[in-house]
Amino acid sequence: MVEHIDKFRMQNDLRYRFDFLSKFINFDQNDVNMLNTLAPIIFPLLPALVERLYKKLYSFDVTKRFFHLRNDGFESFPVNREVGITLDFVQTEYRKDMFSVYLKRILTQGQWDDSFIEYLSRVGQMHTPKGGSAAINVDYMYMNALFCYLEQLLMEVIWNAESLDQRKKQEAMEAISKFICIQNDFLTMHYGATWNKETSCANIPIVRLTKCFFR
Repeated sequence: MVEHIDKFRMQNDLRYRFDFLSKFINFDQNDVNMLNTLAPIIFPLLPALVERLYKKLYSFDVTKRFFHLRNDGFESFPVNREVGITLDFVQTEYRKDMFSVYLKRILTQGQWDDSFIEYLSRVGQMHTPKGGSAAINVDYMYMNALFCYLEQLLMEVIWNAESLDQRKKQEAMEAISKFICIQNDFLTMHYGATWNKETSCANIPIVRLTKCFFR
């Protein structure tokens, strides 16, 4: 029997959208538990992993340029080039810390409840002008590339993890792949024109994030 999916509701109900996508890609609590299992493996490697991620962003002028712009919260920052303290350095270090916090939350979240789903949605929204600041407008292509490269880095960590047998490595890679798929969908829906930005998960407060991974 073919299951009916309400296309309109998919564009207006975040939980409904997530439930459909999860069912389609077979993302369930076992995958969440596997992400939790990866936490103690990935956490010690996070500084080096995030460093590689931002080194990649700095290796292309189209992505590096975002870190040279003076953004909210850094308007009065005093530049001191003599000691290597520049605006782009401070802003990049701040973004690195934010990305580390984001990854830690992904790996430690025990239940992907409505509040957490809203958090993932907000990660997508905050990189667009829809997030509340017209100054923030990172092309979707760069966001997609960022998460694609993140997936490669995480896969590398899993592949080299001596504490995981081959079966666990396979399960871990599948869980990471599904997480990237879900986050990427929550990116694309805010870059497109079909998502109703006024809607969210029912009866929960809107997650207010003011800083993104680029700016």
